[in-house]
Amino acid sequence: MHDLRGGYHEELDEVRELIVTLAAHVTEAIPRATTALIDGDLELAQQVIQHDDEIDLLSLQIEERCYALIALQQPMASDMRALVTGMKINGEYERSGDLAVNICKGLRRAYAMKLSPELRGLITSMSEESVRLTRLSVDAYAESNIGLASALPDIDDRLDDLQKDFIEAIFTAHNNGELELQETVQLALIARYYERIGDHAVNIGERVQYMVTGEAPETIGVRRADSEHVIPLAEMEAAEEQGGED
Repeated sequence: MHDLRGGYHEELDEVRELIVTLAAHVTEAIPRATTALIDGDLELAQQVIQHDDEIDLLSLQIEERCYALIALQQPMASDMRALVTGMKINGEYERSGDLAVNICKGLRRAYAMKLSPELRGLITSMSEESVRLTRLSVDAYAESNIGLASALPDIDDRLDDLQKDFIEAIFTAHNNGELELQETVQLALIARYYERIGDHAVNIGERVQYMVTGEAPETIGVRRADSEHVIPLAEMEAAEEQGGED
């Protein structure tokens, strides 16, 4: 029995290593997509798009591996949380890979657009922050580091601020006649893609906390809302009724 469980935990470790490998593919895809966008390099953009097939295949293999371990080993407690977390995190990284592809497709829709030094700088900064968040999220997962995992939302604020700055910059450029409407729309979408990569990293952090502590991400959100003094729905309804009686 001991040998069987030892082999089982080796398989759990292999799943974790595969997920780390998947994250590495994604962290490579993001800056390559950014380079394609800034340089207007359609050939590089196509390479990123095609490489996503490998990311999708690896993601599918991870998912099937997790299902097989659940079905054959019937894991309990922390082992089950590790597998469920692995499947969820696998999906988050796969979607981040898709967002890198979307950046490349946005380039193709607005090919030959002229990017000012300000826009190039903001794109580079958004890319660097999204890569940093992705790397930190995989570090948190690989090390079961709940301190780092819980810090990811605060770190993500920087990317959110960059996205806002970029949106303002592209609409200013459009109003000044420097960007066509289609180019402006595509750049706004691209900014959203970078921001969503950061959101996936934050989601991964919440999953890591669940894996380690057993506390579901939804519970973390409720606690965060309480700490921010969000008015409960019941209190809102009571206030509305009182207001209607006046």
